[in-house]
Amino acid sequence: MAKEPKAPKPKKAKKPSRIKQLIEMYRMTRESDPKIGLILLLWFFGVGVAVAAIGMLLPGAGIALPTVTGVMAGLLAALIIFGRRGQHAALAQVADKPGAAAAALGLLRRGWKLDPTVAFNKQQDIVHRLVGPPGIVLVGEGNPNRLKGLLASERRRHERVVSEIPLHEVIVGEGEGQVSLYKLTNYVAKLPKGLKPAGMTDVLARLKAMDAHRSPVPIPKGPMPTSMKGARSQMRGR
Repeated sequence: MAKEPKAPKPKKAKKPSRIKQLIEMYRMTRESDPKIGLILLLWFFGVGVAVAAIGMLLPGAGIALPTVTGVMAGLLAALIIFGRRGQHAALAQVADKPGAAAAALGLLRRGWKLDPTVAFNKQQDIVHRLVGPPGIVLVGEGNPNRLKGLLASERRRHERVVSEIPLHEVIVGEGEGQVSLYKLTNYVAKLPKGLKPAGMTDVLARLKAMDAHRSPVPIPKGPMPTSMKGARSQMRGR
């Protein structure tokens, strides 16, 4: 009896190369930052020339080594500036959309667990949950007055199951006592540490059990920009 031919395996989608990612990120950044090319060139030459000049002042350094060192330093400086301005441009594209804070928090490095939209009301005020080295961070975006009640409710809910874990509240915005979307990741990363990596698994398990008894959260209207893969990979250096 003849064997039936095996079905062909579906081809995996190829990930864009690093060069293509950089080109795409550069195009995106240039839309909101037209002078990005000139700025990067100035940083490259400014830092490169300064480092090379200092190297040539050293006794016996010659020309070749300081020149190579200057080029590498210039490239590094340009990449750092490109990364920062690219992140700002990526966030600017989603700044006015529901879920922008989740998109920003997605730029954090490993060691964090993000749960977008754990709470939400009819006015499209949103609370996201972030678990990481500082403990639990509840991040609210929307109307600050309405968010106070929403965050307070979430705090009480979480304290019932993880009362021993530090719990922080953050409201995203430009007003007094709020954290700008563009500074959110730095602000969260600098919070005092209160949760060791060994205890994170237990905390996540308890939160998952708590969420299982939670009423379904309605999805807000409009796009939820919770993923910026190109920008995120470049910000993380991967």
